[in-house]
Amino acid sequence: MTDNFKLAPSILSADFSDLQSALQICDKGGAHWIHVDVMDNQFVPNLTIGPPVVKSLRKKTQKFMDVHMMVIDPETLVEPFARAGADNITFHVEAVEDPINIIDLIRSCGCKVGVSIKPNTPLSEILPILDKVDIVLVMSVEPGFGGQGYLPESNERISLIKSFLIENCLDRVLIEVDGGVKLHNAKSVLNAGADVLVAGSEVFKSNNPVQTIEDFYKLSNL
Repeated sequence: MTDNFKLAPSILSADFSDLQSALQICDKGGAHWIHVDVMDNQFVPNLTIGPPVVKSLRKKTQKFMDVHMMVIDPETLVEPFARAGADNITFHVEAVEDPINIIDLIRSCGCKVGVSIKPNTPLSEILPILDKVDIVLVMSVEPGFGGQGYLPESNERISLIKSFLIENCLDRVLIEVDGGVKLHNAKSVLNAGADVLVAGSEVFKSNNPVQTIEDFYKLSNL
């Protein structure tokens, strides 16, 4: 299991009328990253937030801002999110015809590069480009809505990606997992090879979000 994994609470599950409190929760709990789910109601059936919100968040936190774009034509949003303060920008391999072009674009904007893959997309779609990215985001639910249950077959996909990275001397590439991650299954996800866990409803819908974040980090000691 990864000893020094990172937790990335997803503000999609936070109270949108008080996102500053969500950032304070992440600070108090010790979360490393802030995860921002960007949906356009076209690539996925939901509509969330854009660059102006990221710009506002950036003014209130120095934490690593992890922007996950679930959108068509992601190339059009790279520069706006980079200017808004994103540290990492992740695109979906299913949303582009030429992933190398958007990888180069994100890199040219000074951001780290992530590529994401849906549960039913073959891993062969991303393996050839993993040497060019910093993060591979494994969707463990069908993207579009928070609060879904974790797909158990995701652990095998994570393990296969981990083996590929090790075999190809790409240990620097982080495996991020997003969707249905809870305290009760997080350890198995970490054991499969995850480096970053995205948690939304488990954190922000809990009775004590700060304690929940702390409880996630205690898992590495179990």
